[in-house]
Amino acid sequence: MENKVVIKHYSNSEITIVWKPGICIHAGTCVKMLPKVYNPKAKPWIKIENASSEQLIEQIDQCPSGALSYITNLKQEKMSDLNKIEVMANGPLICSGTIKVINADGKEEIKENKTAFCRCGHSSNKPYCDGKHKVEGFVG
Repeated sequence: MENKVVIKHYSNSEITIVWKPGICIHAGTCVKMLPKVYNPKAKPWIKIENASSEQLIEQIDQCPSGALSYITNLKQEKMSDLNKIEVMANGPLICSGTIKVINADGKEEIKENKTAFCRCGHSSNKPYCDGKHKVEGFVG
């Protein structure tokens, strides 16, 4: 059975926030940084008009899983070709940049922006993190 990928878009005149709930690890960085924008109890849960585009971009760049990204009409800065892997304390590996993931079955996926890989071994979405490290008390 093929999984349907959910992608939501929230726009103002300058940027569009792209949210991929299936890869969110529920770190809460968005809610902590911009609580007037992100309210998980509200519908819609993102109110893009409650912050400037610059504030939104700054926050989205801090999203550890890459579930939040953006498309902008503003002048684009030159992107670095450098990929980065960050080890999160007691959490996943965060890979920044465009990467090709080759799964055990040989299926290939291209991931852009940020991707969170499971380190605890408890994810139901391997090789990607689903936040189970918090429930399992992973230390690493």
